[in-house]
Amino acid sequence: MEGVTMADFSGKVYRNMFAEIGISQEEIDGKLKEIIQTFFYGSEEERIYHPVGEDMGYLMDTGNYDARTEGMSYGMMMCVQLDMKEEFDRIWKWSKTYMFMTEGWSEGYFAWSCKTDGTKNANGAAPDGEEFYAMALFFASHRWGDGEGIFNYSGQAREILRACLHKGENGRQGHPMWNKENHQILFVPGCDYTDPSYHLPHFYELFALWADEEDRAFWKEAARASRKYLAKACHPVTGLNAEYAEFDGSPMSRPIPWTKDRHDWFYSDAYRTVANIGLDYEWFGIDLGQREAADRIQKFLIEDCRKGSYHIYEVDGRLAGDAALHPIGITATTAQGSLAAQGELVREWVECFWNMPLRTGERRYYDNCLYIFAFLALSGKYRIW
Repeated sequence: MEGVTMADFSGKVYRNMFAEIGISQEEIDGKLKEIIQTFFYGSEEERIYHPVGEDMGYLMDTGNYDARTEGMSYGMMMCVQLDMKEEFDRIWKWSKTYMFMTEGWSEGYFAWSCKTDGTKNANGAAPDGEEFYAMALFFASHRWGDGEGIFNYSGQAREILRACLHKGENGRQGHPMWNKENHQILFVPGCDYTDPSYHLPHFYELFALWADEEDRAFWKEAARASRKYLAKACHPVTGLNAEYAEFDGSPMSRPIPWTKDRHDWFYSDAYRTVANIGLDYEWFGIDLGQREAADRIQKFLIEDCRKGSYHIYEVDGRLAGDAALHPIGITATTAQGSLAAQGELVREWVECFWNMPLRTGERRYYDNCLYIFAFLALSGKYRIW
């Protein structure tokens, strides 16, 4: 293992915001155990994770009945944080067996969606999956040690990041996942816009320590660029951001060839941004203006939180639709933003989240992934390994 190791972060203290509001550690540990049991091993109507055979498994998007790199890489991050090595290895082997692409334009990337039998639904990649895969693999290397083949975790992580930055070079087909000039992650390889919720400066700080040496300066600059970008992408009054956005932070309202849907409003992907701001500040304590968004969004959404019903909004706060599709996810991510927020509503958001159960029903996948991440972060268990 080159460079900085897990030991360099071993003395870091992580906030336990549940304890800060008076919840006992016994209650916190008990609730987390119940959540993980439900998510991974509950009934067919509850669980997201599905073991396959003796050594594989996948997480299913229960609203679309597929396996996505988003959920698979999320599952691996959950497992490494929770010391669930068997489940981590199963998910990773399923990903490499069915999702990894070995030829053509997307060689070196993972197909963003597969049927649950492993058949690819698409040959395109979604960069948020790659960045979560790489970070989870580095953490696995540090927590459990590298194995052989695909279980040489750190080697696999560096391979992923190498592809993300160097596709299209030296006669290699395809496009990188980052814009090499402005250091911003792309919504899909080769496009000319981004997704604010894909910006994970806290991951890039660690990639700058553990990726290929020749790329470390890029990742360090990407961390700085993403923090500055998030400060621009989150509205100066509401704190809301668009699903997809231009490189200057403004909502991306241009038509997308493969969809007629809107993506310039506060919806779906956009909910994750404030959670990322919270975790970044918890891990590294660097503020380039993005931190204020957490206070703004908590203030803007507090009445919806109190009523238990959220709406779809333009980023400036105008009503753009009726009930939001992922209310549990909005509460979870906005509460996770408390790790960066400084306003008077922090305690109320953490309490609201604590009192909220996991989502049930067919749309539970996305909400409950965000729920687990928020629970880990707010209990001090979403850590650098």
